[in-house]
Amino acid sequence: METDPVRAGDVTGPLPEAEYRAIFQKVPRLTVEVVVCSELGVLLARRIGGPCDGLWSLPGGTVRFAEPLVTAVHRVALDEINADVVIDDLQGYIEYPSHARHGIDSPVGLAFRTHLPPDGTLATVRGRIDWFQQLPAEMHDEQRAFLQAHGLAG
Repeated sequence: METDPVRAGDVTGPLPEAEYRAIFQKVPRLTVEVVVCSELGVLLARRIGGPCDGLWSLPGGTVRFAEPLVTAVHRVALDEINADVVIDDLQGYIEYPSHARHGIDSPVGLAFRTHLPPDGTLATVRGRIDWFQQLPAEMHDEQRAFLQAHGLAG
């Protein structure tokens, strides 16, 4: 017999889609952005589905209730690029006014500069995950400006 995670005390899991949209269209949403850097450039993931379908973006995701930020960075890296990362530092924040203008939500992303561990492997999937030294045209303007301002990509 399955139990309701909220009633069982687990409030850290993802919300049902309808509840997520109802809440996050009305309040700011805290996210983490995983800025993976290497000599190959910065790692971007192509969004599949949703309002950002087809855009290249930093791997990122919502911080869950009561989730430590470092835990969120590692969870998002595993979810988005199927790899763990080493956190170097908090690089800064990214606000997304374009989301609010389009009625999506109002995220603020804390951008953590990271790298793959020396023994880490990354199974890049052409078309889904790739390294960029020059940023593609099809990405969030806010992320492009952030990466350029921090000298992480051209």
